[in-house]
Order: sequence, then structure tokens, then C-alpha cells
Amino acid sequence: MFNSLSDRLTATFKNLRGKGRLTEADVDGTVREIRRALLDADVAVPVVRSFVSRVKERALGLEVSQALNPGQQIVKIVNEQLVEILGGQTRRINLAKNPPTVIMLAGLQGAGKTTLAGKLAKHLKSEGHTPLLVACDLQRPNAVKQLQINGERAGVPVYAPHPGVSNEFEEASGDPVVVARNGVSEARQKQHDVVIVDTAGRLGVDEEMMQQAADIRAAINPNEVLFVIDSMIGQDAVNTAQAFNEGVDFTGVVLSKLDGDARGGAALSVTHVTGKPVMFASTGEGLDDFEIFHPDRMAGRILEMGDILTLIEQAEKSWDKGEAERMAQKFADQEDFTLEDFLAQMQQVRKMGSMKKMLAMMPGAAISKQQLEQFDESQIDRIEAIVRSMTPHERVAPKLLNGSRRARIARGSGVHVSEVNQLMERFSQAQKMMKKMAAGGGMPGMPGGGGGGKGKKQAAKGKKKQKFGNPAKAAQAAKEQSQKKPGTPSGAAFGQASKDLDPSALPKGFDKFLK
Repeated sequence: MFNSLSDRLTATFKNLRGKGRLTEADVDGTVREIRRALLDADVAVPVVRSFVSRVKERALGLEVSQALNPGQQIVKIVNEQLVEILGGQTRRINLAKNPPTVIMLAGLQGAGKTTLAGKLAKHLKSEGHTPLLVACDLQRPNAVKQLQINGERAGVPVYAPHPGVSNEFEEASGDPVVVARNGVSEARQKQHDVVIVDTAGRLGVDEEMMQQAADIRAAINPNEVLFVIDSMIGQDAVNTAQAFNEGVDFTGVVLSKLDGDARGGAALSVTHVTGKPVMFASTGEGLDDFEIFHPDRMAGRILEMGDILTLIEQAEKSWDKGEAERMAQKFADQEDFTLEDFLAQMQQVRKMGSMKKMLAMMPGAAISKQQLEQFDESQIDRIEAIVRSMTPHERVAPKLLNGSRRARIARGSGVHVSEVNQLMERFSQAQKMMKKMAAGGGMPGMPGGGGGGKGKKQAAKGKKKQKFGNPAKAAQAAKEQSQKKPGTPSGAAFGQASKDLDPSALPKGFDKFLK
């Protein structure tokens, strides 16, 4: 969503690197580029003016002129201002003191309200709540059926006394206000602690639509009214948000279709214009593609600083703790990393969702946006197919994979033999790295990670005979050397000590090296 804006801002900040001090001309040029980037991203003009004036005011102040790195200080200022216009703080749902908590969804037709109802229900269920979905959209064809399917997929019941219309020529039957009121009563009787009311939308804002939404709000007195807005509609998002704010006085905003390729101006405009916070974001078509909106994390994504906290939260939700403990123990015991382990770890990663989204959240990842867009997620399916085409014994002992076995695996997985060879080569490198890390050598190529080269050279230098410029010192050293008892090990040699070595005292898994 924010790729274009991120690229423009990143290119602007590159011009500030390495400068010991910034002149007023440098600040003006940077602010001008930021203004252009925001306008190109369809951010509302009043928002752009406020944002740019605040950045310029702070950039010309003492916090930049006295900073050790003015360029980084400008980036910090822009990041803080982005967080501010995105809402400043994370906003959670205000739960009712006396259940059920009533949540009403409002927005234009096509914004994604019905899909979002299922996502929100599944999210609340994962947090221990017992939500009920209420189908009040009786005008859009098959809207009730769609909500029922989403409820079934989310494992949440749906209150739908009227089937709604099945085509655009059929007249709606049933009163959505009555359905909403009865839905809340149903939830109270069956002890559901959250009610999510899906209301009807229109292709545009009109009086009939607003009146119906206002009547439903008055009938159920919701704790939260969430305005669902399509992140891809651009400048018109501001006008739509203002109309709904005046009509139903919503309490929070939900951004849908945040995974689209539009420029994302709606996300940066709606909070500043309406004064209502963005609470949730829909990032895909699946019911799990839903997240709480954190302004600071979204600002970090826009400025390509990554979002490691969201990545950690996704890992905690999907990662199998038993499998993680097993791998940690295996690592501690210095056991071999096998293809079975590789397959298990790949399946754990896939539970977290799209690899592209995870890579985009990685801070400082050495991957460009072009490389990210060209990343083929189906490659992971091919790798999994290759590993699954091996026998259990081959996965544990990959050295058995000769030419005929690799050809059989390639046929079984539907790939070329060269892909099997490439996978085995990469796995061999990963296995060597894991062994080195388990042995305490650290990550190769990383600072303090070892590598062996330097240590060997220093050891070789230690074996050289010491030279003395003073003949008296040289004679004394020769005399001490000749007085040593024969057979006495010099230094930390293994020699005689190995005779008294107790194999049971070695680490687990080490005995295979003594055979």
C-alpha cells in the first residue's frame, strides 16, 4: 500500500546522509520533497499542510542544529509526525461493563464490512470472547449468505432471521432495525459477550442510507461504531468519512484492503480529518489477515524501519511451543540438523502467513522492494514437495542421495534434478552453519562470530621458536628447555590426557565422533 510513499521518502532522506550540519536550504528542499510525496500518495491537502509545517518548524529548531547527526534527526522528526497523524496511540475496543458489548459496522457498499465482520469475530474469539454476528444487510444480494459463510469459517454463530435478497431485482423483506434489536436480545439470552452488527451500504452516500444507519444506532445503542473504509479510494475517503461522522458519529475507523497497490492516502488522512482513531486494519482476503492498528508500527513500515513487534506477535500466535523446545534442546545437545527438522521449521514459518509480508516487516533486511515483489512464494511449495518425496531415512541421512535417488525425488516432486541439487547444496551450507553455532563458534561472517581463519594463524604464530636479541637470554631459555623432563607435554596437548578420557563425560551426541 505505501510502497510509492516509502520509496519517495527514503530517496529524500538519502540526500541528508553524511552531512555534518544542515542549512536552511537543505531543510527547505527536504520539506518540499516530503510535500510532493504526500500529495502524490493522495493525502488530503489540509493534512499535508499541517504535517509539512510541523516538520519544517522542528527541523529548523535546536533539536536538529545541535544534533550529532542532523540527517537522522530529520528522519526521527518525520517518524514522530507520522505517528501523530496516524492517531498517536493504539486504540482498543471499549468493552461494556454489563455484557454484551455491541459493535456496529458502517460504511459504503464494497468497503468490506461483511468480510471484516467475520475477521473481527474470529479475532475476538481468539481472545476468549463469545461473539455473535447479526445480519442486518438485507438489501445487497446474498449479503446474509456471505455473512453466514464467514461465520461458519470463523466458528461463530450468526443471527439471521431474514434471508435477504438473492438478486438486484428482488425487493428487501424485513426491517433491519428490528433484526438488530432482536439480535442484541438473542445475544443477551444466550450469553454472548460481544455482538457484531453488519449493516447495509450504498454505492454512494445518500439520506436513506444514513437514516437507516442512524435508526439502527439508536435502537441498539452500540458501545462501538466502526467505520469501514476502503484504503484504495484516495481523496474521496475524506468526504465519505466526514459524511459518516456527521450521520452516525462513529467511534473508530477500520482500514480495509490495506494490501492493495493504491497509494494509501486514506490511512494518513482520515484520523486527522475526523479526529477518530484507526483501530483495525484488514491486510488480505483470508480471515486471519487482520491486525490491530498500531500508529508507531505503521509509521515504521512507511519509513522502511520494519515492524519487528508485529512479526513477534504473529510468531507467538502461530508457533508451536513444543516444537520450539524440541529444536532448542536438539541445538543444545549439538545433534545434527536434518531435513525432517528443516521441513518442520518450514511448516512453522508458513503458519505465520505470507512470506512477502514477513520479509517486509524485517528491519534492515537486505532486500529491495523489487526483489520483494519478484519473490515467488510457490518456491516454498516446491521445496516442501522435494523434501516430502524423500524417504524418512533419506531425510535423516542426506548423504545417501546419489544420482539415481535424486532423479527419483525429482520425478516424485515434479521438479528438475537441478532444483534438487540446489536444495541439497543450500541445506548442506545451513547444516554446517548450525553445527558451527552449536559448537559455540557463532554465526559465520558476523562480528564476534568466529570463522576459524584468524585463530589458526595466531596458533601457528604461537608455534614459532621465540627469538632473543640478547645472547644471555637466549642461553637461559635453551638451558630451561633442556632441563624439561622427557615426555612432559608442552602446552595444552591432548596426548597422554586422552588415555584417561571418560566417554560418558562428553556432551550428548558427541560419542559418534569417537567411533
